[in-house]
Amino acid sequence: MSEIIVMLLIGLIAWYLWEKSHRKTHAMLGGIDENRTFPHTKTWTLYHNEFSLCSKKTRVCLEELGIDYESHLIDLIETGAYENISRRFLEVNPSGLVPVLLHEGHPIYESHQQISYAAAHSGDAPLLVPEDVDAKQTMDYWVHKSSLIGDDPFVAMRETAGNAVPGLTLPIFAGMIAHIPVYRIFEGLLFHRIKQRAMFFLLLKLRGLAKVAKMKPLLKLINQSRDAMSTHMDELEFRLAQSEGKWIVGSQFTLADVGMMAIFDRLREGDWLDLFLTDERPNICSYWRELQLRPSYQNGVTNFSHPLVARATKEIQALKLSNPAFRSALLDDVTL
Repeated sequence: MSEIIVMLLIGLIAWYLWEKSHRKTHAMLGGIDENRTFPHTKTWTLYHNEFSLCSKKTRVCLEELGIDYESHLIDLIETGAYENISRRFLEVNPSGLVPVLLHEGHPIYESHQQISYAAAHSGDAPLLVPEDVDAKQTMDYWVHKSSLIGDDPFVAMRETAGNAVPGLTLPIFAGMIAHIPVYRIFEGLLFHRIKQRAMFFLLLKLRGLAKVAKMKPLLKLINQSRDAMSTHMDELEFRLAQSEGKWIVGSQFTLADVGMMAIFDRLREGDWLDLFLTDERPNICSYWRELQLRPSYQNGVTNFSHPLVARATKEIQALKLSNPAFRSALLDDVTL
């Protein structure tokens, strides 16, 4: 019997070492890599995920530009499996991140780089970049403001609204991961480039959505992210009040608005809009209404809604109504 156990252990170790050698991961620089080419059937190809914040942004941009693209949906653990660290996908992006945009087979990494590249290479499509130098500087500032930068988003939550989003996503992560088998999460512990992410999802799986309100370290991150996002929203409110049109840079819908559309939709998914869209921010309220009227919102966001996201949003809303302590924990400051 002991010999069988030893053989099984040796087999498992051999399997792990083989898999590890074929799942080499590392960070990737943003922008296009013209030295790599992948099979493609269309000029543009997108590897993306329904829930991914950055995937929303790139899809919206492609829709605004009228770009027809070959679509490859890639599961994240939140939406069912660690397909993003599969051998097949790691060949496309060794960092294991979505989205990846291909242009004539060449990969472009980082969503803020993807939307800028697509706008510059869209041919006769409507422009998303203003010609005026000052307007472009304003756009570039807000493209950065809506970007998710770095492996640890919490470090820069005061710098960008994109980095304030992950903390506000913690409750919906907990709601989604509750429906994912534990063994699938362990795959991330074995092969994900950033082990802390897999450990974090395992913790949420074991604790559950309701107990997020009792985990003070997580609540502190949520509170900090909430306060950072409030500051970003105040700045956006001021910018929109100064704008000579309904968009960030005036009458022209630009890449800045593309990025903010994804931010606002994530706040909707996490049931945070009531906190940020208030009477004190009338311009933001109007701005969000206008964003939802864009065909790109329907085609790039709504049409890619995921059932696990919809379920988690409803669970958060129900828990806020039935459990006042849960609601107040998300809205009040927590000290350790």
